[in-house]
This record gives sequence, structure tokens and C-alpha cells, in this order.
Amino acid sequence: QSCATAPLQISSSLRWPPRCLEPDPHQLLRCSRQLWAAMSSAKRARQEEDPLEDLKEDAVETTSDESASGDTGVEPRALKRRANLPALSFKRAKAAGEEAKKLEKMAAAFRVILECLGEDPEREGLVKTPMRAAKAMRFFTKGYEESLAEVVGNAVFHEGHSEMVLVKDIDLYSLCEHHLVPFTGKVHIAYIPRADVLGLSKLARVSEMYARRLQVQERLTQQICQAIQEAVNPLGVGVVIEAQHFCMCMRGVHKSGASTVTSSVTGCFQSDARTRSEFFSLVGLMGR
Repeated sequence: QSCATAPLQISSSLRWPPRCLEPDPHQLLRCSRQLWAAMSSAKRARQEEDPLEDLKEDAVETTSDESASGDTGVEPRALKRRANLPALSFKRAKAAGEEAKKLEKMAAAFRVILECLGEDPEREGLVKTPMRAAKAMRFFTKGYEESLAEVVGNAVFHEGHSEMVLVKDIDLYSLCEHHLVPFTGKVHIAYIPRADVLGLSKLARVSEMYARRLQVQERLTQQICQAIQEAVNPLGVGVVIEAQHFCMCMRGVHKSGASTVTSSVTGCFQSDARTRSEFFSLVGLMGR
């Protein structure tokens, strides 16, 4: 009772907040690190359960935008954010949504293939295989999403060089369109500039762009050759591909030592036998 009626006396020596309640910077740092680690772990767990988690998060604004009704008077979240974000962000979100749908459709198809092979898609080693295979196939064929202009960019330089430029032994990995099995080997690319030269790495990137499609070696050789001709308009282009085809090694005739060589030439490589012979000699085709 005396406590209830007595006035509360606070000493002037007391300070607020007490030192015991003041945040410790080191403790805050440790807590923030632990929180970040927990969030990252939770995100990884969600991705393991659903490999499309990130793509779905990127696409949620776009998909909600498409299903909204204009009669409610309430803008969906995507429309509200559209005024503040660049249009490119929404294009990327839409592309992510489309990519997610493609992967899901491809994964379903691979699941059917596993079932037709007599496998159980639900067993431990195969549960995630359909989605893994879908993502792998998208990577193997990513060349369909690229164009010559995007690959070359601004890597064309005026140097006044007029002698042969040769990049050889470029690694090649592609898929045979007949059996969907790989063929691998080397690409050799040469051209004689008029004045403009192409960045050396772009020769490899051009070959990669066309190789990452369903191909036959003959067409692939011609496509690379024509692409270099289009990119810098040289006096001539020469392309040689040497490859081993798994459709001949793993199945069919089982000839693992067989190698297929194709060539495509334009301009002076086609009209001048000496230039063509020099090119073939430099890549090691002469005298075999």
C-alpha cells in the first residue's frame, strides 16, 4: 500500500537507456550474419524443392498483370510497379515466365521418356532428373536464342590488315539433329580482311552460336563461313570442321575412330587455289 501511494523518485544519476540495453555493434553484426545465413539456407531449400523458384518469383508480377480485371478499379501489383521500373525489367520478367513454362513442359516430356524406358521417375536418383535434363537441353540449344548481330556486337575494328587471319582448334560441341546425340571436334576459321577485322574471340563465339543448335556438320560449316562473310565482308573466308559423331561411335556401325572433315570457302579461298592450299596446309589437312 505504501508503494502505491508513495511518489516515484528517480535519481538524476540514472541514464536512459541503461548500458545493459545499448546494442553491441559486434553482437548486431553476428546476428545479421546469422539471419542472412538462415535466409540463404531457406532459399536453397526452396530451390531444391522447386528448381523454378527464382523464375516464378521474377514472373509473378507479369502473370498477375495478365489476370487482373479492369472493372475492379484496383491496379495489380505489376501495374503499380510499372510506373517506377524500366520497361526492360518487365520484358525480362515476362521472358522468365515463358522460360519457366518451357522448362516445365520439357521436364514433363522427359518424365514420360523415363517411364517409357521402364524406369521409376519417383526413385531417389531420378526425382530431379527430368528438370535437370530440361535445363541441360536448353543450354545445349541456346544458340536458337542468339543472333549474329548480338554475338558480334561492336567488335569490328578498322585496322587496314590484308593478310590471312586464322584461328584454329576451336572446341566444338553440338547435337546431331538425327539422333540427338553429340558430335565433338575442332573448328578452324580463316579470313582475309579488306580492311576491317573481327575480334578473335568472336570467331569462337560465332561457331558456338551455330553449334548450340540441332545440326548436321555440313550445314554448320556453311553457316559459320557465311556468318563471318556477313560480319566483316572480307575478301574470302575458309572454315574447316573435324569432328567425331557419337551416332557412329555409340550406336550403328560402332566406328569410334572415324573422323568427319567438312570445309566451306568463299571469295578468294574459292577462286584462288594457292590461298585455299595455304589455308588447308596451316590447319594440317595437306600431306595427311
